[in-house]
Amino acid sequence: MALASVCVPALGKDKDRKAEERAAKQQAQQAALAALQRGEILPLARIMQIATTRVPGDIIEIEYKAGPKYEVKILTPDGRIREVNLDAKTGEIIKIEDK
Repeated sequence: MALASVCVPALGKDKDRKAEERAAKQQAQQAALAALQRGEILPLARIMQIATTRVPGDIIEIEYKAGPKYEVKILTPDGRIREVNLDAKTGEIIKIEDK
């Protein structure tokens, strides 16, 4: 009787990785909230206003990053996706790029 060998990915590792990603995202959210409450970063509404003034369109994603900075993805009226990186403390535009 011959036995077939089957390769099965380690599902535990995938679950661990996803749990780590969720924990890191939650930690970043808590850090952003604490910084906002201390007045160290601008409110999201102000960041959105600054970003769409420079790049008109619809905001489709916003990420808070270490630095601290915001990455704002905007769908422009002509269908392009542009990413606006802003300093979270000052609102200064760091970089605008096409995605």
